[in-house]
Amino acid sequence: MWMVPSLAFAGVVWRGDFETGNRSQYSGEQVVSSDRLLVVTNPVAEGKYALKVTVKQGDDPINSSGNRNELVYQGREKEGSEYYYRWKVMFATDFPSVDTWQLFTQWHHDGCCGSPPLEFYVRGEELRMALNSDSTIPWRGKLQRGVWHEFILHVKWSAKASTGFVELWHNKEKVLAKRSAATMYAGQNNYLKLGLYRSDTVKPVGVLYHDGFIQATTLADVLDTTPTPTPDAGTPTDAGTPTTDAGTPAVDAGSDPEPEEPTDAGTPPGRDAGTLPEEGPGGVLPPSGVSPDSSDAEVAGCNSAGGPLMGLALLGLMGLALVRRRRS
Repeated sequence: MWMVPSLAFAGVVWRGDFETGNRSQYSGEQVVSSDRLLVVTNPVAEGKYALKVTVKQGDDPINSSGNRNELVYQGREKEGSEYYYRWKVMFATDFPSVDTWQLFTQWHHDGCCGSPPLEFYVRGEELRMALNSDSTIPWRGKLQRGVWHEFILHVKWSAKASTGFVELWHNKEKVLAKRSAATMYAGQNNYLKLGLYRSDTVKPVGVLYHDGFIQATTLADVLDTTPTPTPDAGTPTDAGTPTTDAGTPAVDAGSDPEPEEPTDAGTPPGRDAGTLPEEGPGGVLPPSGVSPDSSDAEVAGCNSAGGPLMGLALLGLMGLALVRRRRS
């Protein structure tokens, strides 16, 4: 039980709780069609609205590795900044049980290449938080379907393990004491991705719900101050979701071989989580000295051909060659 005063939300930095009735609180999205990221009125964890996320095999809105439908918020957490984040997630009763990675929340770096510094994902019947700067999984929990999972994450963002740290609560229980860690990559800022991103080997439809995301500077500002509904465990299953038994894995956990590490060249702006081996994600670190991209190009994804600026440069060179040829 939280023992904090009920004060005004003076330290709230941003809300992504969908109480606008749409997805306008976010900077952008990576989605194959609008029905994959739906703002719904049932089920909800709080307020009037939540986000329903659906991913089907083949959903690849940015022509990259894995399958995904995600929202992007360009918070650009900077070196030395410190925040509390609170959000709630519910996995549908038929959410796939597979022995591979299924990310539902990640803080991605804005430079090119490498796994995100911090991510939350499902593997088999476990929820996990991974720190990819040192390839560790400091927290694991049991995947329960059809109920809301509340996460509160306290982070100091830094590329230095001596400065950065993480601290985690799950369903109002502190499950990870403050732990020193590098939570960023040198020379890069972080941004939020919320939705579902998974290995393209997963065949069953995946459905989950996000609600109540809030970012603030104090713990008190992210805590619930209103009663939350307690949905029935079968609520998330809807007419468009395969109706498999909640306790039966939709796919045999051992049937999907671990895929090769995806090269998510189209992810804003580099690759996402990569494969997540059993003992931890241990993704590829980005090259050192990469400058952060200050534009919003990440939302649209990378272009390995170099984009419009490269095209203009090539046209200029061709024109110069023609002029020289005519003069000779």
